[in-house]
Amino acid sequence: MSQVMSNDPELIEVPLSREELAERYRDMCYDRRFANVPGKLELDRWGRVLMTPASFYHGQLQGRLCQKLATLGGETLIEVGIATPEGVFVPDLAWASVQFASQHAGEIVLTQAPELCIEVLSPSNSAKEMEEKRAAYLAAGANEVWLVYPKSKRCEFYGPQGALPRSTYSIDWVSVFA
Repeated sequence: MSQVMSNDPELIEVPLSREELAERYRDMCYDRRFANVPGKLELDRWGRVLMTPASFYHGQLQGRLCQKLATLGGETLIEVGIATPEGVFVPDLAWASVQFASQHAGEIVLTQAPELCIEVLSPSNSAKEMEEKRAAYLAAGANEVWLVYPKSKRCEFYGPQGALPRSTYSIDWVSVFA
């Protein structure tokens, strides 16, 4: 019987670091087996793949918000991977200043969150999941996180200090939920 030796551990004993998560996510981006997987792919802190399906209305809201965010200048990002202490999460939308965008140009997965991260909630999301993502984006450097509720046509704004009465990133909300 021949013995196969490898330097790879047999199991993950501690959560992966932000750098290890980013490396795994980059590998997924180049892996053709993931090329046509429907939905948004993320990694939890243990490197497990998470998938979230999206509806037509969800996509419409993303598009409308993208148009509104364009008025802020900077860069509007759609489904960009962000390596956080809790996993690689992919906000539905993010907004980055010109300075942030130029500092991170060419990166496959960000190891720092852009200034604004936005999640459009889906029926498959849980309150616990959204709390974890909100905290993870803020811990990775986001200034604000928006949680957009399609069914009730509302948005909640959060900063490092907690819930905000309004966002510092002002957009025209008219027709977003039309």
